[in-house]
Amino acid sequence: MLAGFAVMLASAASAQTAQDAAKAFGMREDVQQVSISPDGTQLALVRAIAGAGSAVFVFDLVAGSRLSTVLSATGRPDQISSCNWSTPKRLICNISTLMMSNGMRLRFSRVVSLNSDGSDLKQLSGETRDSVYGPAQFGGGVIDLLGDDGAGGSVLMTRVHGTQSQTGTLLAATVAGLGVERVDTTTLRRQAVERPNGHADQYITDGHGTVRIMGVASAADSGMLIGKTTYFYRKPGDRSWLPLSVVTSNGAGVATGFDPWAVDRDLNVAYGFDAQGDRSALFKVSLDGSLKRELVLDNPNVDVDGIVRIGRQRRVVGASFATDRRQVVIFDPTLKAIAASLSKALPKQPIVTIVDATADEQKLVLFAGSDVDPGHFYLFDRTARKLSPILPARPDLEGKTLSPVKAITFKAADGTMIPAYLTLPSGGADKGLPAIVLPHGGPGSRDEWGFDWLSQFFASRGYAVLQPNFRGSTGYGSNWFQKNGFQSWRVAIGDVNDAGRYLLSSDIAAPGKVAIFGWSYGGYAALQSAVLDPDLFKAIVAVAPVTDLETLRTEHNDFVDYRLVDAFIGHGEHVRSGSPAQNADRIKAPVLLFHGDLDQNVAVGESRLMESKLRAAGKQVQFVEYKGLTHQLDDSDVRTDMLGKSDTFLRATLGMKD
Repeated sequence: MLAGFAVMLASAASAQTAQDAAKAFGMREDVQQVSISPDGTQLALVRAIAGAGSAVFVFDLVAGSRLSTVLSATGRPDQISSCNWSTPKRLICNISTLMMSNGMRLRFSRVVSLNSDGSDLKQLSGETRDSVYGPAQFGGGVIDLLGDDGAGGSVLMTRVHGTQSQTGTLLAATVAGLGVERVDTTTLRRQAVERPNGHADQYITDGHGTVRIMGVASAADSGMLIGKTTYFYRKPGDRSWLPLSVVTSNGAGVATGFDPWAVDRDLNVAYGFDAQGDRSALFKVSLDGSLKRELVLDNPNVDVDGIVRIGRQRRVVGASFATDRRQVVIFDPTLKAIAASLSKALPKQPIVTIVDATADEQKLVLFAGSDVDPGHFYLFDRTARKLSPILPARPDLEGKTLSPVKAITFKAADGTMIPAYLTLPSGGADKGLPAIVLPHGGPGSRDEWGFDWLSQFFASRGYAVLQPNFRGSTGYGSNWFQKNGFQSWRVAIGDVNDAGRYLLSSDIAAPGKVAIFGWSYGGYAALQSAVLDPDLFKAIVAVAPVTDLETLRTEHNDFVDYRLVDAFIGHGEHVRSGSPAQNADRIKAPVLLFHGDLDQNVAVGESRLMESKLRAAGKQVQFVEYKGLTHQLDDSDVRTDMLGKSDTFLRATLGMKD
């Protein structure tokens, strides 16, 4: 039945022309999330709809009925981020929107619940109105599905309690801050579990309904965060808070101290990450009062940076790290055997992730993909040992030949070997090609082996694409991270430029036909690369780029993270020399800019500034501003337009034939 369901909904696209390719790769992921009901009878799918929209669809696995739409959002600006099951018939969904508050455009989030047929829609987020500042920006989140309750239908949620400033009223709040409530997802009956704490910013449960860890973020007298979080824990059956750990940032973005992520009730330990040498490793710390610490998993070359969880109790069953490819280590013996059998059943889809599970964990929703497969969702019945397809993540690319991604290294100017991923056009030449260096965003991020819609689009259009994990990337330890990609911009951008030089020296790229394309920090890197070496790249495409470090700093003036951003950017000569907009006169290559006017990560003013500086310097620049969109340009039509315009610009600038 599921196989027929997948065939019915899949729509293959042959991207033979430039327009077809831009449309096929510009389409957002059709299936963005899949969750299964506790009893295994229904699936809920968050799927992309026209333009920027998204919708929640429900499929009855027993009746085999067609998908029914139960909730939708336009994406401009309201969005559905996720949906999970509270009972076999009731869903919990996270929604967000942009609103003006005190003269600023802010993102507001709320949690809602509804029946699987779309009826009885209710807001789970408690009323959090603050008499001074108006409605609370964040509506809390579900931290425990209370899976032990079976079909009870209650969850544990965080709630931000606002402060009432009026005097002489019985309605005035006596306590403000973050608390925890038990909320019935149907009746909305609320019961306090943790009283509001004005200093708390995080709670972690044991997955069985008991709050075991609280995080307290330190702030200056002004209310600005200072990059220090103190964690407290409770012994079993004890309500007293005891000190667990302190996590601090050095200002450049490197954190130290045990950072707890999960609690295992049966082992009575907290799992979390901390430094092991200059790498991050997974540890477990006993919560019995001894704080006995044990190394669970480390790797001498890269950070261990992920944990694997399963079930409605979200128990920890493994961890992961990324070398050339992401590797998963499963601790649970039964699941380890299942993972081995799945790798044999899906040999061409080595990236396998457990997405969701029924209450008894006998039915698992899986995602599997590879570098040449955008991924498919599957339902695995452990009892029947049956694997059934649900839907492809990107049906528009079904049947299309994609390009293999190869992990390589190249030598930087100082002799350091830089890891990178090379994607060549499939079935064609591997020398003398037009080429693109594609630096990742962040800078606190890294590229990994797998499907990437941007690199695959450009490879389909005949470009060689190189994605360097330059110094300043995360995942390779604190020494590799340097002082981050802004304060250490000369090292980071030097590595990016050396990626371009490698393409030329290895003869992969034809002389004079190397361009650079970047998004967010990658856009910054694309522009700043030409400041460092104006003659290397012959064309520059920057999407939502940082262009002026001082401007980026001031964008956070009215937010509690100002001191963190200020320290991350730093002060000194690098702020001016490391800002493309302040050095526009050095850029020789034509520039194409894209930006959404509702971007809250990097304000659209940065691209407007860059355009004006380039024009004033007599440089070639085009700027495309998309109305009503945020940082990710999360709109299929807009992404199609962006890819098409980028390809046209690059081909014209590099002198390529279509």
